[in-house]
Amino acid sequence: MPHFTVVPVEDKHRLDYDNLEGLTWVDYREPGAGQGSSDHYDTVGSDGHGNHKENSPFLNNSEAGKGSDYYDRNLALFEEELDIRPKVSSLLGKLVNYTNLTQGAKEHEEAESAEGSRRKVSKSPSMGTLMCVYLPCMQNIFGVILFLRLTWMVGTAGVLQSFLIVLICCCCTMLTAISMSAIATNGVVPAGGSYFMISRSLGPEFGGAVGLCFYLGTTFAGAMYILGFTFFLFHTYIAPQAAIFHPTGVHDMSSASLNNMRVYGTMFLTFMAVVVFVGVKYVNKFASLFLACVIISILSIYAGAIKSIFDPPAFPVCMLGNRTLSRDQFDICAKTQIEGNITVTTKLWELFCYSSNFTTENCDKYFLFNNVTEIVGIPGAASGILNDNLWSNYLEKGEILEKTDHPSVDAPGLKSNLHLYVYADIATSFTVLVGIFFPSVTGIMAGSNRSGDLKDAQKSIPIGTILAILTTSLVYFSCVLLFGACIEGVVLRDKYGDAVNKNLVVGTLSWPSPWVIVIGSFFSTCGAGLQSLTGAPRLLQAIAKDNIIPFLWVFGHGKANGEPTWALLLTALIAELGILIASLDMVAPILSMFFLMCYLFVNLACAVQTLLRTPNWRPRFKYYHWALSFLGMSICLALMFISSWYYALVAMLIAGMIYKYIEYQGAEKEWGDGIRGLSLSAARYALLRLEEGPPHTKNWRPQLLVLLKLDEDLHVKYPRLLTFASQLKAGKGLTIIGTAIQGNFLESFGEAQAAEQTIKNMIDIEKVKGFCQVVVANKVREGISHLIQSCGLGGMKHNTVVLGWPYGWRQSEDPRAWKTFIDTVRCTTAAHLALLVPKNVSFYHSNHERYNEGNIDVWWIVHDGGMLMLLPFLLKQHKVWRKCKMRIFTVAQMDDNSIQMKKDLATFLYHLRIEAEVEVVEMHNSDISAYTYERTLMMEQRSQMLRQMRLTKTEREREAQLVKDRHSIIRLESLYSDEEDEGDAVPEKIQMTWTREKSDSEKRNRNNTLENFRELISIKPNQSNVRRMHTAVKLNEVIVNRSHDARLVLLNMPGPPKNTDGDENYMEFLEVLTEGLERVLLVRGGGREVITIYS
Repeated sequence: MPHFTVVPVEDKHRLDYDNLEGLTWVDYREPGAGQGSSDHYDTVGSDGHGNHKENSPFLNNSEAGKGSDYYDRNLALFEEELDIRPKVSSLLGKLVNYTNLTQGAKEHEEAESAEGSRRKVSKSPSMGTLMCVYLPCMQNIFGVILFLRLTWMVGTAGVLQSFLIVLICCCCTMLTAISMSAIATNGVVPAGGSYFMISRSLGPEFGGAVGLCFYLGTTFAGAMYILGFTFFLFHTYIAPQAAIFHPTGVHDMSSASLNNMRVYGTMFLTFMAVVVFVGVKYVNKFASLFLACVIISILSIYAGAIKSIFDPPAFPVCMLGNRTLSRDQFDICAKTQIEGNITVTTKLWELFCYSSNFTTENCDKYFLFNNVTEIVGIPGAASGILNDNLWSNYLEKGEILEKTDHPSVDAPGLKSNLHLYVYADIATSFTVLVGIFFPSVTGIMAGSNRSGDLKDAQKSIPIGTILAILTTSLVYFSCVLLFGACIEGVVLRDKYGDAVNKNLVVGTLSWPSPWVIVIGSFFSTCGAGLQSLTGAPRLLQAIAKDNIIPFLWVFGHGKANGEPTWALLLTALIAELGILIASLDMVAPILSMFFLMCYLFVNLACAVQTLLRTPNWRPRFKYYHWALSFLGMSICLALMFISSWYYALVAMLIAGMIYKYIEYQGAEKEWGDGIRGLSLSAARYALLRLEEGPPHTKNWRPQLLVLLKLDEDLHVKYPRLLTFASQLKAGKGLTIIGTAIQGNFLESFGEAQAAEQTIKNMIDIEKVKGFCQVVVANKVREGISHLIQSCGLGGMKHNTVVLGWPYGWRQSEDPRAWKTFIDTVRCTTAAHLALLVPKNVSFYHSNHERYNEGNIDVWWIVHDGGMLMLLPFLLKQHKVWRKCKMRIFTVAQMDDNSIQMKKDLATFLYHLRIEAEVEVVEMHNSDISAYTYERTLMMEQRSQMLRQMRLTKTEREREAQLVKDRHSIIRLESLYSDEEDEGDAVPEKIQMTWTREKSDSEKRNRNNTLENFRELISIKPNQSNVRRMHTAVKLNEVIVNRSHDARLVLLNMPGPPKNTDGDENYMEFLEVLTEGLERVLLVRGGGREVITIYS
């Protein structure tokens, strides 16, 4: 890696930044650079006219005085952008002083901007691999399981299966460490450890879920260490006389021991929490001492194993037949002894025969028929005991430990004497041992958790973590081999050392004394417990400060120095739950689940990032592969269910609930996570699959393009269009909300962004799952055409357009409103898209209202692909329309068999699996009424008048008023008018300066107007228009008669005329067709079948 040395020259002409209002820009200077600080990084000055320029640190004083000329010569091309795009030297100066705070943290950003000037320059991290990664990982990996359970595991599972257990667990952590190294070296690693890596790689949902699981695992680890701490206090006889609870009977020993552990465990937990609260620095200072205790204890084991080759320690084991006796209740391993040439019974005889004389009436039969012998507990490495310890010897709960090759007579024994033997307190199996042993390989995250203190985290974390795992794995493998080669099998299976005078089994092998192991392990568990109670609250505080789980916000606060007081309190309460369980063998699988969940997602994060090949995935650690990550993930998942399937399900349920909670709360965090990249890849794959061909009729669903109209303040004019779209979303299709803004894109970009934000807010209010698209065009019609043509991507394009009705088009003097509507209808027809036009949409129910009864009437006049059948079915899936009944009307002519049509229609609906009432309406041929003729005449006269209007405003006002006056005499008002939404257009006041020429021109125009009016009087209506009006009037009469009380009426929308001269007449036909109906949905198919009778 190249090294650069930059020596800046002091610049006395440094200027401050100007306030750039209205611009979003990034200040790349060091905090305090613009407030009189003495640092030598570049600053940006201003010439007082908004032209911001940087003063170079490499100019001498004379050149600095004419900095403007200097930049004109060298950076003139970029001088207008230097305020938002600073020089490279400024950027590098910023990155050199990068602080390892959590990226994206609000506090970090505020500290850099507002309070940066008051912050002192922090000392750069200088910790190395050995002290900050390797040794902390070793300390966290070596724990209470090594000293309390490893010998028991070797004796129960055998050396071979113990090797397999250690191999599986160490492979899991090694593969996880490889994945973690890849993530940790992919950029600068801020403080935050595994939670930071997972959350920034997999997103806030996974990060929060796994972060809390890791927190719970660390907390229960603290509880496990405290239980080990109290275990040493009572079972290794550091202070056995301190026991509060004593067994009242032979069967009460276990419960008394657990109660002692609960009481003293709670006391020690309280004491440790107070220590952590008062002074964390003392915990960190004593960490090295605790680690030294662990290392000395392990070295004593190796020393004892070597010594046992030529001088095995004397730890005899008393056997009754082939059964192992508990040595803590008698001294002499014999039935009788000689005292003064007299043979007397021993304490052992009294225990089995309930008498001190030689009477055998009440003696245990097994005691009478078998001899009492002593065997060597630690035969030594040269004894060949390894062959006996190779194979497993799993026991059921209450089963006595036996040496199978020892002579014995099979005889029934008394159950009341079970406490005199060494017996199994739990049922054992391979899976149980995996769950108990796995916590002894956890702790690999210790190095990454200290990333903020590392001089070079990208180098130290992989090397230190992997070396620590290799070292600890070697120790575990060698210990398994040494235990199996040096210690007798029944002693190995003795979990509490009852057969060797309550000595810790691993302590019997150590040299020079078992107390080395006892005292070393005692302080080791004490230190590990303090470390857990120190780390867990900080992890919870980091999660709370990210604000992805709102109810945890209180735990983000602490003392003035940042110590997480409330998080420590919660950690102590959760650890107390583990203390109350009191059994080390039950707590260990719980924390195994949470750690395995964390490791699983570390592997998943690495695999996802590797497979996605995102441009930002460039880890310096090259020895990783997605297959290794998937293998590690599979091992983690398998270990979860192998060790305890019910604990695994509970842990996954907890993580799943946290995930869904964060997703439901909508954690608005953009961390560039891999799940978002995975979504992009999945979307790309799905879009390419959709491109392979058009969707089958069975897969057709309305993909909506909702065209909204905005008012002058950029507010949505008819929000009920979005409500209607959301009610149609039972089809689970695509929804695009589009609008067109008139103007120039370069000038109207801000307006377009504001409109987009307004629409998004309305989308959220109406709970529409869709996208927003805003187009700026010179004409609104062109913008709508662009939306219809270009919205969507690949196979995810809209197939249905939802268009609002142009209310008040009759009163409007500007024909652009209804012309835009008709052009849009033509565009959708040309694009083979379906069209939905909700009329009187303001009368539609909101999503909070419901119809308790009523009908949805479908008027099926012409077949148009089946849209009329499908839409009511989709609407009825929504709660607003669910209780409405569906009725289908069709029209029969004189030559149709209406009875047969009804039967055929009922059969068709049966095959479509749609429940609806069927009615056939007969329309008899009738003469054209005078009303129809007069209405057609009125329509054509109005159209002719509008065509004759000229450009001047006075003419338009006069003629439009004339049309309104004449029209108001003969026109019939609709039952429910849409025109009140728009209101009458108020003509502008016109102030004109008259001249003779203008006066003459006005007289001529008035004469022309009178002549044109006489022509209008003599117009005869077009017969084609009369027929169309007749159809509209007759259909309207039938529809209003049958469906006047319907909740919604759906009917076929006729197409616009091919000749554009009749556009206004087309609007009149639609008005007549829907007159008197409260809620109407005009439907026009896209030219393809959208519903089928086939499965």
